[in-house]
Amino acid sequence: MATSAARRAVIVSGARTPFVKAFGDYTRMDSIALADAAVRGLLERTGLPGAQVQAIVWGGVILPSAAPNIAREIALDLGLDPGCEGYTVTRACASGLQAITSAVAAIERGEYDIMIAGGSDSTSNAEVKLPQKLVHAGAPLALGKPKPKDYLAAARQLAPFTDLLPSRPKIAERTTGEVMGESAEKMARIHGISRADQDEFAARSHHRAAAAIDSGRFDDEVLRVRTPEGTDVTRDGLVRANTSVEKLAKLKPVFARDGSVTAGNASPLTDGASAVLLMSEERAHALGYRPLAALRSWSYVSVDPADQVLIGPAISMPRALDKAGMSLGDIDLVDIHEAFAAQTLSVLAALNSDEWAKTRLDRDTAVGEIDIDKLNVHGGSVSLGHPFGATGARMVTTMANELARTGRNAALLGICAAGGIGASAVLERV
Repeated sequence: MATSAARRAVIVSGARTPFVKAFGDYTRMDSIALADAAVRGLLERTGLPGAQVQAIVWGGVILPSAAPNIAREIALDLGLDPGCEGYTVTRACASGLQAITSAVAAIERGEYDIMIAGGSDSTSNAEVKLPQKLVHAGAPLALGKPKPKDYLAAARQLAPFTDLLPSRPKIAERTTGEVMGESAEKMARIHGISRADQDEFAARSHHRAAAAIDSGRFDDEVLRVRTPEGTDVTRDGLVRANTSVEKLAKLKPVFARDGSVTAGNASPLTDGASAVLLMSEERAHALGYRPLAALRSWSYVSVDPADQVLIGPAISMPRALDKAGMSLGDIDLVDIHEAFAAQTLSVLAALNSDEWAKTRLDRDTAVGEIDIDKLNVHGGSVSLGHPFGATGARMVTTMANELARTGRNAALLGICAAGGIGASAVLERV
């Protein structure tokens, strides 16, 4: 998708909860409660009356089974206009970006003038599923009016009485069974990414995120959140300013005995939410808002999960540039989702590879080398954390703010996601 200049959607503002470790301060806040906090804070900061929000698009991965359409629940919880539309999208870790591009497309088609898009996830409240064997036997009892003989029939279905306990959830590919960390290990071997490279990348991510917090760079986007227990959470809880390559080097590999991916160079399980306020450019100016940025183009691609499930951005990023009529040299800032340091470094290696360009991009030469000083300038998911559905909206908010603050012109985003998905967008300053 390349946006049309005839009617442009603009990013007016963005806000997010602090990102915290799963089973921490937000344990009693599910994905809907976190989403409510982000959208409420966004409306308060911008001064926009909630009644003016015409529609919400929300992204999520771990959707609550009792109310999976989080977008509509936000509108109801916050008492927005009853006619405020809401729908929820899921595209694995690209869900937050999917929500934003869906909203942009709707505004530019003329469907709405004011929308909120974003995403949230609560790993702390991920539902533990019962084995299907138990569900199939017990569901008729729970849903009907069972007689004593029905209980005996259900018991016979369970025999032999094995595999009846819930299994531990895993972030694994359904089609291959490969765990994400195993995918990162595979990519590190293919692209020659060393353990030292990964630890250096992770340490830099933490140091940059800590510097952004200390300098006030995140003050415009991070909200104060009060938990049900009465605790005020005011800053990201996973950033370690005092980490170092030496400290990270002491950690043991997690996914392979002789591997290189550790808890220190991978993104942690995280709870949080991010929200972005989008308007038609004409309506934003009419209401007195100064837009931050606009989406010039975006691209979603898929690759074979049996190959390199997290390499998608090395295809979607060049495609987004092509759709924008730009090259890497036109980009001032690059923000790549750090699922794992190994994955991010593999994407960088592919983009700078002539062989990759010829075999996967139908180009004669590489896309180019990304200057480390332009990459993830305020850290990324390794340090800040990764609430699956919220990350895309966090990245858009941070880059839109940075373009507006510094006067730079363009930012390129890249996100890898389960299923072999790559998602990218080009943001331009307004």
